Amino acid sequence: RSSQQGADSGDGSPSSAAAETPSSEDFSLSLLDTNLPAEAETELRSFIAKRLSKGALFEGMGNVASVGLSIPEYKVGCYYCRFQQENLLEMATLESDVSAPEYVVCFLGGSEKEHTFRLELDKYIQSLKITLDGEQKTLETHVKPYLRSWFENAICPIQRVVQLFQEKLAFLLHAALSYTPVEVKNTDERTEKDISRFLAAASLQGLVQEGTMTSLCIAMTEEQHKSMIIDCSGPQPQLHNAASNRFCEDWMHAFVNGAEGGNPFLFWQILENFKLKAIQDINNLKRFIRQAEMNHYALFKCYLFLKNCGSGDILLKIVKVEHAEMPEARNVVTVLEEFMRE
Repeated sequence: RSSQQGADSGDGSPSSAAAETPSSEDFSLSLLDTNLPAEAETELRSFIAKRLSKGALFEGMGNVASVGLSIPEYKVGCYYCRFQQENLLEMATLESDVSAPEYVVCFLGGSEKEHTFRLELDKYIQSLKITLDGEQKTLETHVKPYLRSWFENAICPIQRVVQLFQEKLAFLLHAALSYTPVEVKNTDERTEKDISRFLAAASLQGLVQEGTMTSLCIAMTEEQHKSMIIDCSGPQPQLHNAASNRFCEDWMHAFVNGAEGGNPFLFWQILENFKLKAIQDINNLKRFIRQAEMNHYALFKCYLFLKNCGSGDILLKIVKVEHAEMPEARNVVTVLEEFMRE
């Protein structure tokens, strides 16, 4: 078939190509943009062509694989995603004979941990679909710069927040876990977006019941005096109405120590482990509460657990919201609140 235009680029190393019928061998790839050496680009193109011929690339859904390229002389992590530009996708559904060009974008990193950022990069491609219109002018002014800044924009925000907040990161982690409203003042747009993304990434959204999150958000928003304010007018952020606990302080040290290695992929892994531990603690507490409905010794175990886990203040709020409609469990939580206050 006639050669279709392809798209690609990236910071660690990108390369992009277009495909018309991914389910068969009847397609051609043409390079739109890359910063890979020619030999490595050919190897990457061959890798993508094989995936396309097997029908292994689904529209808008990124994949991550380890790819062996001659430069550098080791395997690298490759995120790749096939897509069509938004407006042509709509036209193709209306007129079945419209053959819209399809694109494959590849982002390469010196680590095989791109899989931890797959959802982030999928969102990044969604924004690209809207920008792309096939015009050369747009490609030069918007698409290519957008592609080349993928690493800075999609991978580095967590690292930048860690470097900005240092020891004060514990307050940010606490706000994310407790769904405390956060206001950011006197800062540039990028820093504000970075902080917002960090809070979203560190929260338990999607990991605990949706109703619990909604109720927690409402409860925390109603406690207006507890809104945390971040003032970035000075070299170091100043925090007002900030709270923390031992759990968040311990994890803050993991982030700050990780910053010494300078690997941005490491921070996402630490965040995932942080949330996993929080979920484990919530589940343990809920199990103790069920036992405590019939057993006073189990009630004491609940109290000891809350006292020693380092995050009792937040866990108690979460289980209080979840057990609001369950009389026996609610009574247990009320007793635990009294013990914790004393």
